[in-house]
This record gives sequence, structure tokens and C-alpha cells, in this order.
Amino acid sequence: MRYREVIHAPLWLLAIIYFFMLSLVISIWAALGNNAALATLLILSAVLMWIYSATKLVIEVDNQELRAGKAHIALSYVGDCITLDNEAIRRVRTRDADPRAFLAIRFWATKGIQVTINDNRDTTPYWLISSNRGAELIKAMKG
Repeated sequence: MRYREVIHAPLWLLAIIYFFMLSLVISIWAALGNNAALATLLILSAVLMWIYSATKLVIEVDNQELRAGKAHIALSYVGDCITLDNEAIRRVRTRDADPRAFLAIRFWATKGIQVTINDNRDTTPYWLISSNRGAELIKAMKG
């Protein structure tokens, strides 16, 4: 494995979700009492942990392929790669977006890369990948 990065949801986002869940717990406590509220709190805490693990993005590069989430492509089909800052990634995923592109992005990640695909059989023009260490990711793909 030449490169591995895991992008998790930030704590501020998890806190907001948890506060919304706590309002539900308070409503259940007011209507049904302590036992129901405690059970709801435990269930919603487990749901929050599941959300945390389900929303992660795993990016890996080994000697033969690039994997972003569940998608993978051989490095022989990878063309030009560009690092994108906050403004550039916002522009590429909105105004300048190509609907055929593959997106492995998380809205809370402010940086990323754009990977051009050189495969005549694939209509996907590029992959847009959230990455906090874009330069290292590109170096791993080219090295």
C-alpha cells in the first residue's frame, strides 16, 4: 500500500446531528417517561456511531490501482491529476461540473483532486475526490 487516507465526518457535524437526536429523546421522555427515553438515547447513540462509520471515505493507492470508496480504477487509465483548493473544488462540483464525472466527495472536506480518466471504453471524463493531502495522493499515483 503506497497511500491510504480516511476522511471522517467532523466533530461539529456529529454534534449537530446528536443535538437533533437529543431533542427527540427529550420529546420521548416527556411523553413516555425515563425508561423509554433511556432506550431511545442508547439507540440513537448507536445510530450516530453508525453514521460516523458509514460516511467515511477511504482512499487507497497501491501498485496497480486507485480506490476511492467502493470504486476502483487501474493506474494505467489515470491521466492528469490536479490538486484543488476550496474555491476550485466548489467550482468543479457545481458550476463547471460534468454530469458524467465520478464524485467521491464529502461536503465537509475543503480540498481535493481531479483525476482525468484515459480510457476509451469509459465515458467518465474525470474523478473528483475529496482529499486533505492531495499532493501526496497524486505523488503516490504517479510514483
